[in-house]
Amino acid sequence: MASHEMVPAANLADADTQKKMSDENDEDQPPPGFGESSDAVKEVTQQLETTVKVSEGETVDEPDLSLKSGGLREQPEAEITTKTEGDSIYTAAQKFEDLPLSPELLKGLYVEMGFKQPSKIQASTLPMILTPPYKDLIAQAHNGSGKTTCFVLSMLSRVDPSVPFPQALCICPTRELVVQNLSVLRRMAKFTTITSTSTATELEDGGMRRTPIKEQVVVGTHGKLKNWVTKRLLALENVAILVFDEADEMLKADAFADDSVRLINQLRKKNPKVQLLLFSATFNDEMKRFAMSIARQANQVFVAKEKLSLDVIAQYNVRCPDRTSKTRVLKEIIFPNCDRLGQTIIFVRTREAARTLHAEMDRDGYKCTSISGEKAPEDRDRVVQEFRDGTTKVLISTDVLSRGFDVSQVTLVINYDVPIERDGRSPAYETYLHRIGRSGRFGRKGAAFNLMSTAQDMEVMARISSYFNKPIAELKWDDEDQFIEVLNKTL
Repeated sequence: MASHEMVPAANLADADTQKKMSDENDEDQPPPGFGESSDAVKEVTQQLETTVKVSEGETVDEPDLSLKSGGLREQPEAEITTKTEGDSIYTAAQKFEDLPLSPELLKGLYVEMGFKQPSKIQASTLPMILTPPYKDLIAQAHNGSGKTTCFVLSMLSRVDPSVPFPQALCICPTRELVVQNLSVLRRMAKFTTITSTSTATELEDGGMRRTPIKEQVVVGTHGKLKNWVTKRLLALENVAILVFDEADEMLKADAFADDSVRLINQLRKKNPKVQLLLFSATFNDEMKRFAMSIARQANQVFVAKEKLSLDVIAQYNVRCPDRTSKTRVLKEIIFPNCDRLGQTIIFVRTREAARTLHAEMDRDGYKCTSISGEKAPEDRDRVVQEFRDGTTKVLISTDVLSRGFDVSQVTLVINYDVPIERDGRSPAYETYLHRIGRSGRFGRKGAAFNLMSTAQDMEVMARISSYFNKPIAELKWDDEDQFIEVLNKTL
């Protein structure tokens, strides 16, 4: 098939998630095609299997996607690359009126959401999504770039309000992300008659759903959705668009890949023309190949990995003699300058490291808080809210906060432990990108210090630098003047 580049706008008139899913799984046997693992599914998911290797007594956290910002603020994006399949030529949208949207949806965008014009990712992807013959899309762009608006608006625009059956389906990795996306959707649909529900929506009597779903948009996690399909509460015949939010998480072999592929296959049997949208901030090469094997004729929107290193964030390696010296950097340089730094997030690899480092800093009189997957939900909510409110300036965190956590006042990220995969040795490129992206939010400046104390640390950072084609300067660990000079220049 022929490929066409999108005409630029200038030339034309955005292991905890799995645990949260587990309490939504159902023991009932799923219907044929949904719960049976086919050879094709096994083959494609085996490509992505990973080896989990964590030292005895240590626990590594996965990102907690429930902590994404409730707002839809945008930040500047890198140039995006588009690839379209077939003979379609799409015109980038200069304004929302350029899109086939109802007056009610336009009013929702302008009045309820307060938008003025499409962001770069919206201008590129929405014409691809909303123009017949409604081709599949694999889309990657920065957090804060407007991805949520893209898929929410796409679902709403494909709904016929006169048809009282589910027509749009959005799959999320966690219950909390379901709640957030449903909230955005209902705000955007405020002036329409479109109905919606979710797997997190509580019934008035507090019981389980027993009546067929008539709402036109359904947002949910795999576990509950499978339950609804099994019990014939959720009919799939009229579903015209299927969205996966945080698609790279949803396609991981050790997460939701089996369920995702089964659902896609079942929907395609019901409606061969169903439109599949895969949205994420990151797609590594392996995940990208997997996505393309699922949506073979999809249009594609990607940001080059060299552009993903977030140039607005100044990045520095700090070579320390040992792990104790890392802590001295915090005590002697970072904490004394907290008041002028804004807010700081310190990333560690394990829950044990978060607990130990917090205890040591607290014992020595350095005020900070910590968060990890072992804390109770109410404690995590409290810690996050205190940090959002500015009550605390320094937060020690595992990777539960590495994705989607938006606090505009964060100006400094410290990788106390450089990011590695769960095999204990390979660089975690996407995790690095997401971690440092917690600073410099919404176009503000930010800085990231990567503390290195072993040969492995140095090897990991060298490979990260090479992967993103981003030279990373080095600072002396005990030279406060050099740190201050860098911070004055970059913040």
